[in-house]
Amino acid sequence: MKKCTSETSSKLDRKTVERNRRIHMKGLCLKLASMVPPQYYKSSKSKEMMTQQSQLDLAASYIKQLTERIENLKERKEKELKSKLGTSNKSSINNVDRPNKAVVVGSRLPVIKLTESGSSIEVMLISGLNKNFMFYEVISVLEEEGAEVVSANFSTVGDKVFHTIHAQVKISRVGVETTTVWQRLQDLIY
Repeated sequence: MKKCTSETSSKLDRKTVERNRRIHMKGLCLKLASMVPPQYYKSSKSKEMMTQQSQLDLAASYIKQLTERIENLKERKEKELKSKLGTSNKSSINNVDRPNKAVVVGSRLPVIKLTESGSSIEVMLISGLNKNFMFYEVISVLEEEGAEVVSANFSTVGDKVFHTIHAQVKISRVGVETTTVWQRLQDLIY
């Protein structure tokens, strides 16, 4: 009698485990299907009328579409970065047999680009990981020359560090002498 009870108990445990697994998988499928925006569903069938397999296929298709969109946006970003840095003068950014990894080609590092537009100044600095200057020193130069830093950020791509600083002139009638800023940044960086 005891043996029969343990076999029955074992079968019930397996059934319970399998039922819980199916419930968990169903919940995950519903969660995935809920992440697909409603406008992506064909107008003839609503999400509720689709089979689970159709919902999964649609979600996979949507993810593939998003992946392609991300790749297109990365390419656009790279083209914008190329045009921002200027491809004909000191530096250009090219993809060198390594997708999604931009490298500075044709210039020595670090590279500084200073752009003035009315009362705003943008400093773009590209350096290597082993360059020994402090980001706050660049910000200090701008502030000492009469600019107020609005935003400053950096990102690392491969072995390059891209710094971008946006600043505005503190006192518009006095302004900021960009040639002085340029020279001080050159002295600091090189």
